[in-house]
Amino acid sequence: MQAIIAAGDPEERDYLSFLLRHVGLAVARTAESRHLPSVLAEHPVDLILLALDQQQDIVDVTSQIRAVAQAPLVLVSERLSESQHCALLDAGADLVIERPYSSKLLSRYIRVLLRRAGSVPISALPELTAAGLTVDPMIRTVLLADGETRQLTPMEFRLLYLLMTNQGQVIPVDTIVERVWGYSGSGNRDLVRGLVRRLRQKLQVGPEGRSYIENIPSIGYRFISS
Repeated sequence: MQAIIAAGDPEERDYLSFLLRHVGLAVARTAESRHLPSVLAEHPVDLILLALDQQQDIVDVTSQIRAVAQAPLVLVSERLSESQHCALLDAGADLVIERPYSSKLLSRYIRVLLRRAGSVPISALPELTAAGLTVDPMIRTVLLADGETRQLTPMEFRLLYLLMTNQGQVIPVDTIVERVWGYSGSGNRDLVRGLVRRLRQKLQVGPEGRSYIENIPSIGYRFISS
């Protein structure tokens, strides 16, 4: 498995490269953040690790990466406000770690992301169709009722697939965290809320399009098929 790192600080880049190799990833290459989208379009990897600096438009960089790559995306940054953190998750980040960070925790988060991304062979998952939506696990896309196809991130795909395979059932937030992010314990409602918001936007057809995902306050979410 291969990873790519973009970090402005050479010492941090070397440190993160060492950490990824310890996890079992080969660091295929490093690149400046502005070059990442073009590099990823030609050289797919299994993990993207971006160490940001304060001068970068971090949400824009994240969106550009997500436009061309679906691999788990980990961001390392200075301290962020809650709104900045949510904006990054909405833009497609799978995990945001603030400096100073624990190497032990970061390495375990990365293992979890990789395990969840590859825990079930995509070829073994059947195509799903419900409520005018068709999800293709092979290429992680959803075909909308109007014929338009939308690309899903790994997190979005896992959430939508989980909800669609349990149509009408309310999936608790903690269960979503465990099945989508890969760890158990007290669920992070902000993480789930941000992911649901991003997925709803991709599923919506037109400004008045229907919402396929219903929020059950204080409990969880369910897929509405009718």
